[in-house]
Amino acid sequence: MPFIEVRALHKAYRVAEHALPVLVGLDLTVEKGEMLAIIGASGVGKSTLLHVLGGLDRFESGSIRIAETDLGRLSDDRMVAFRNRTVGFVFQFHHLLPEFTAFENAEMPLRIAGVKARERRERIGALLGRVGLGDRLTHRPGMLSGGEQQRVAVARALAMHPELLLADEPTGDLDEHTAEDLHDLIWEMHREHHLTSIIATHNTKLAQSCDRVLRLHEGVLEPA
Repeated sequence: MPFIEVRALHKAYRVAEHALPVLVGLDLTVEKGEMLAIIGASGVGKSTLLHVLGGLDRFESGSIRIAETDLGRLSDDRMVAFRNRTVGFVFQFHHLLPEFTAFENAEMPLRIAGVKARERRERIGALLGRVGLGDRLTHRPGMLSGGEQQRVAVARALAMHPELLLADEPTGDLDEHTAEDLHDLIWEMHREHHLTSIIATHNTKLAQSCDRVLRLHEGVLEPA
């Protein structure tokens, strides 16, 4: 059985009195351990697809099954639990809290989950060290470069040992050299943590390095 199986997925947004269709009968199958790139024009719905797959948004019809969980059957509380347990997110804009340190930002999912302080220190210290920020633990986001802030975001995404990594234009706000470094890091984390990863990206190099590339066009996925 595939790790992710999506069938006839429909998602629309209300604009005034009208429904704006974004995903229209979309199908997708992703095998466990695969790294999939999704490309497409800006505004075509790549972020919407990732938000729906990750349980951040609901869909109108169709089905999504991830790790044998039927997302359409989950209550709001069970969706939150599934998302926290199974999914790690990396966004184009890191969404770090400016008043907290790199360590405090990365450990936030563990705090919310009630993980004890000692385990938080060990797990986040190791993660931040692995992403090259072992000497930046007490730095706040304003003291970090854009690439370093995204590295904190990667560590935060992996804090709960997710099975699925969803990255929405993770290198889109970075210069070319920094984007390449982050691209390499995401690949290393994908392998080391045995993730299944879906990356929405305009970065050609990042897309071409993935196991498979699909294009989102007019609400459906097609081979790139």
